[in-house]
Amino acid sequence: MAQQGRVLRIGIPKGSLQDTTVKLFAHAGYQVGVTSRSYYPTVDDPEIECILIRAQEMARYVAQGVMDAGITGLDWVLETNAKVKELADLKAPWPNYRPVRWVLAVKEDAKFRSVRDLEGKRIATEAVGLTKAYLKKHGVKAEVEFSWGATEVKPPVLADAIVDVSETGSSLRANDLRVMDVVLESTPRFIAHPGSVQDAWKRDKMERLLLLLRGAITAIDRVGLMMNVPRKTLDEVLGQLPALATPTISTLADEKWVAVNTVIEERLVRELLPKLKACGATGLVEYPLSKIVA
Repeated sequence: MAQQGRVLRIGIPKGSLQDTTVKLFAHAGYQVGVTSRSYYPTVDDPEIECILIRAQEMARYVAQGVMDAGITGLDWVLETNAKVKELADLKAPWPNYRPVRWVLAVKEDAKFRSVRDLEGKRIATEAVGLTKAYLKKHGVKAEVEFSWGATEVKPPVLADAIVDVSETGSSLRANDLRVMDVVLESTPRFIAHPGSVQDAWKRDKMERLLLLLRGAITAIDRVGLMMNVPRKTLDEVLGQLPALATPTISTLADEKWVAVNTVIEERLVRELLPKLKACGATGLVEYPLSKIVA
């Protein structure tokens, strides 16, 4: 139950995750308005206050209690060693919300073949903490330098190797770099201040928000499909549907026909519709979904 005057302060990641996060909130039913002149986006829920924070800094501010919760990558939670509570993995099939990899890379023609070959060498990276933890895990001592950008152009003159984030690998290939190992695979996480999690009102507010965010993510790449099917070909139609589909079957006024309603992955529709039509299905309607809550 809402308590008058109480507000949940949430950090929206500024930068590469920003547009996708605002889009995700919209699918979940929250309209977040961002302007170029303000770090305080509007949101159509009086019990939520949003602040734009760089993803690299998010976990630190949440750990300090400046924010009740926020969205940032697992990589930056580990990099800052922030004491926060992870409440959800928000991985989604959208740009910047897909898994990204932090990789150890060297020049294609470099003599290095494993991390152990980098003993005493110089490594450039934006994720100094992650890289040092990785080297320690492998028993390797190397010089780790913070990189202010364009990390991929530094080998072999300014660094012997790099640890850099890669989603598609195109930038690494363009700079003639070879991946030696994956340091970490990261996805966006919903994190919270431990004290906020212990607060019953704030915890309930976060859980309700996450229910809608998860529902929106589940629905992102799915659509609803409904059709009328002759009873005599019902088994044939059901056989065409994906194994994980759980259709709802309803009787119609004409007892020789039934209505079938199901949810499927959108990528399957173009192949599936002609097959269903060939099985006798009629009145096929594809419709978008905003949320699927199990």
